[in-house]
Amino acid sequence: MSGFLEINGARLAYDDTGDASKVAVVTLHGAPGMGSRANDWAVWTNLKDRYRIVSYDQRGSGASSDTPPFTHEQFCADLEAIRQELGLGKIVLTGGSYGGMIAQEYVLRHQEHVHALVLRDTSASNRFRGDSLGRAMASGYPMDEEGLKRLFEGRTESDDDFRELIRMIMPLYTVTPDPEGDAAKVAAMQLHHATHNFAFSQNQPSYDISARLGEITIPVLVTVGRHDWITPLEASEEIARGIPRAELAIFEHSGHGPQNEERELWLATVAAFLERHVPAAAAGETATA
Repeated sequence: MSGFLEINGARLAYDDTGDASKVAVVTLHGAPGMGSRANDWAVWTNLKDRYRIVSYDQRGSGASSDTPPFTHEQFCADLEAIRQELGLGKIVLTGGSYGGMIAQEYVLRHQEHVHALVLRDTSASNRFRGDSLGRAMASGYPMDEEGLKRLFEGRTESDDDFRELIRMIMPLYTVTPDPEGDAAKVAAMQLHHATHNFAFSQNQPSYDISARLGEITIPVLVTVGRHDWITPLEASEEIARGIPRAELAIFEHSGHGPQNEERELWLATVAAFLERHVPAAAAGETATA
C-alpha cells in the first residue's frame, strides 16, 4: 500500500507491504532534501517474503511536505510516531548515509523498540567532512571548490542551484562511471534545498554521537563500500569498534551505494545477519511491543 500519513504536523509519503504477521523493517533514506524512499523500497522489497517493509519520505524530502523543523530530534520523533501509528511493534531499523545517523540517534532514544539495526555508508560524527572535500577535489572529475563548500555548508541558493551542485558530485558516488544513469537520477529528484541547508548548516556542525556508541547493545550490521567518498570506510570502522555487538561488512567494488553496486551480495549479507538475530517467531511481538 502507498499513501500519506499525518505525523507531527507533517504529511509524510510512505509505502508499506502491510503484512502484520511479519517483523517490520523500517527504512530511513539519506540526503535530507535530496533523497527519498524510492531506492530503499526497491532494494528492501527483495526481502518482503520474510519481512514487512515500510519506507517513507522524511519531512522536507521526496513527496512529503516541507514542514519544519528539520532537526534530528524531529526526524526521530516522526519515526517513533510512524511506528506507533502503523502498529509496527518492535522493528528492524535500517538507515543509509544521513539516514544512518538518524537511525543511530533513534536507537539511542528508543532501543527497546528495535530488534536489530542495519547501517549503510554512514557516520557517528561530522569529523570526516574535510576528508570528503579533499577526495572530491582529487577525484579527477571537474569540481567547483566554492560550490562544494556551499553544498557542504548548507548554503545552496535554490532548488535549481542545488540540482546543479548535485549534478557535479554524482560521479563520485559509484565505482563504475555511468553518465547517462547519473543524469537520469538527477533529473528525477524531488529537491527541497531548504531542508538540505538546515541539515548541513544547523544539524551537521555539532553532530557527534561517537562517545555514546557503547550504549547501543542490540545487534548492528555496519555495511560500507570500500571506495565511499563521503562517508568513508574509516567512519564505519569507528562505528563497528564502538558498538559492542556490531559486525562490519566491507563491499570491495562499491562506493557510497553497495546496496546498488553489489546488490545481490549486499542483500545476502543483510539477510544472513537478520536470520541470525531476528527469528521469525519475533513477528508475534508486533502485537504487543
